[in-house]
Amino acid sequence: MHAWLCTNPVGVDALAWTELPTPTPQAGEVLIEIKAASLNFPDLLIVQNKYQMKPPLPFVPGSEYAGVVAAVGDGVTHLKVGQNVACLSGTGGFGTHTIAPAALCMPLPEGFSHVDAAAFIMIYATSYHALVDRAALKAGETVLVLGAAGGVGTSAIQIAKAMGARVIAAASSDEKCALCTSIGADATINYTKENLRESIKALTDGKGPDVIYDPVGGDFAEPAFRSIAWRGRYLVVGFASGPIPALPFNLALLKGASIVGVFWGDFAKREPKANAAMMGELAQWYAQGKIKPVIDRTMPMAELPAAYAHMGSRGVMGKLVMVN
Repeated sequence: MHAWLCTNPVGVDALAWTELPTPTPQAGEVLIEIKAASLNFPDLLIVQNKYQMKPPLPFVPGSEYAGVVAAVGDGVTHLKVGQNVACLSGTGGFGTHTIAPAALCMPLPEGFSHVDAAAFIMIYATSYHALVDRAALKAGETVLVLGAAGGVGTSAIQIAKAMGARVIAAASSDEKCALCTSIGADATINYTKENLRESIKALTDGKGPDVIYDPVGGDFAEPAFRSIAWRGRYLVVGFASGPIPALPFNLALLKGASIVGVFWGDFAKREPKANAAMMGELAQWYAQGKIKPVIDRTMPMAELPAAYAHMGSRGVMGKLVMVN
């Protein structure tokens, strides 16, 4: 097997395409022949030693991938050799093969492509947990999605629309706004050209959005929160822009609003039955055509450094997927 090996987490340039012995799965594990692996923001942070999880060295990055079960370890009964699966294990995806915990593998129903599956779990689980579980979104409510053309942003648009909400998508270019419209957004804001608060006010007749989905953080968090509706819910999903914003607590008081943390990874560990039920529903929604990952492009696994560069340029719309 071959994989992109990180021996020193000082950045993408330190990764090396390396031949390694193909491992044998131990009890509770499976060996997966990787067909596709998506590039997520944590995959950049982890090779820069900036991510909250710091795997022992050396390691193979690539948190999310899909492929075919090539071997199973002792005690694995729900998966078999030849079965198509998707997995989000945190590391291991950027190679030709990897060992994965069987419990983290999602069996893929017929017709679920490897490329879509490799771009599915992280973004849709995050957005469903955020909008359904944490925000208790109701049909007819208005959702503002920041960073709406990214992976989690596009999934949030689709899930909010599937739940009957009105969606305002905010993104950084006209091209990105057009993408958001094409997947169901009812209105868009290009926040590099428009004043965010004024645009939100105009699009909501002064009421403000009931739910704000924020995977970006940074400078837009406070103006967005100042625009929230009475009893609004502000979902803290992530900080893709870098800076972690500080919000004046009096704003929450004045709007009767909630600041709601969204940490799907810990939810999945602490509430595995609820997470499994959620993933089952999301798989059904995919089969019904309600949701489908937006794929910016696919690239050969050997071109991973170029893919990292593309992601770092903030030019990705939806998900970027590496294929073997």
